[in-house]
Amino acid sequence: MSAKTRISCLSYINKILLVLLLSRTAHSVEVSQSCNLFQGSWVFDDSYPLYDSLQCPFIDQGLNCLKNGRTDKFYLKYRWQPTDCDMSRFDGEDLLKNFRGKNFMFVGDSLSSNQWQSLACMLHAAVPNSNYTFDQTRNRSVLSFPEFEFTVTFLKNGFLVDLVVEEAGRVLKLDSLSRTEQWKGVDFLIFNSYHWWIHTGRLQTWDYFQVGDKLYKDLDHMEAYKIALTTWANWIDSNIDPAVTKVFFQGISAVHYHGNDWNEPMVQDCTGQTKPIEGSTYPGDRYPGEAVVKSVLSNMTKPVTLLDIALLTQLRKDGHPSRIASGATDCSHWCVAGVPDAWNELLYSILLQK
Repeated sequence: MSAKTRISCLSYINKILLVLLLSRTAHSVEVSQSCNLFQGSWVFDDSYPLYDSLQCPFIDQGLNCLKNGRTDKFYLKYRWQPTDCDMSRFDGEDLLKNFRGKNFMFVGDSLSSNQWQSLACMLHAAVPNSNYTFDQTRNRSVLSFPEFEFTVTFLKNGFLVDLVVEEAGRVLKLDSLSRTEQWKGVDFLIFNSYHWWIHTGRLQTWDYFQVGDKLYKDLDHMEAYKIALTTWANWIDSNIDPAVTKVFFQGISAVHYHGNDWNEPMVQDCTGQTKPIEGSTYPGDRYPGEAVVKSVLSNMTKPVTLLDIALLTQLRKDGHPSRIASGATDCSHWCVAGVPDAWNELLYSILLQK
């Protein structure tokens, strides 16, 4: 693509993005009323974990680190502690009773599934004598507790916007949403999308971006991410009634593939890590997606609560499956039990505040 053509493409995309943004008025991102729950550190707590992963039937094989032979158990013993306040200790039975008759839905990529699996285990352990139903297909997992008329669902949808196979190839349509019917009427929606956007090479799952009727082979991935999130945000603003549905967005979850990122240049990746980074400061860079998410959410007319998990996951270089599950090295997903339990403790604390 020539420089002149690229400038023309970016100009067109910027116009589209401006139109999308101007279709809404500004609204501040909702945060904790009492303190910043997302600024803090990990503290050792021998009362953790909150459940036994060997007794939970909802964990993907690759994420059940104890079952897969991980011998150290330190990663199970850390609790997220905000700097200026305390989080409510998770009480699964209380959640089921307080939100009787409600349904929760996680929509996103495998990090959303990571959080769903954690919550499923936390609830199952809280009411071990309560009957449940569990239905799972390739892209959908549904756990229900009939006694409480409570359902928690995971829907796989890594980009939120449409990915369509056409004659030209795999086309990622940045301004198109078609799989939204299942989002309607849900009491609590927790969305996630980021990791698929940063893939390149053989991991990239699209051939072209599309905006309007124009195809782009090359486009800055964070620019594309912002256009797609703006499309999603417009749908929320146009279709969600805050009196009926509360919306959350799961923030950026960290990866640990390069020791240089946390000032350990002799360390290759998360393999063999057994303890978190001490303190409340991560020595490496923040993720570019964080600014994109906060920018889009701040321009929405409907309230969306950000679960800003970036820092707390950056500090947990020890919490990944690593090479225990298979020959591949996984330093992006999280052991269950483990770090995602804190995401659900944060969600629970926020729900109690509301």
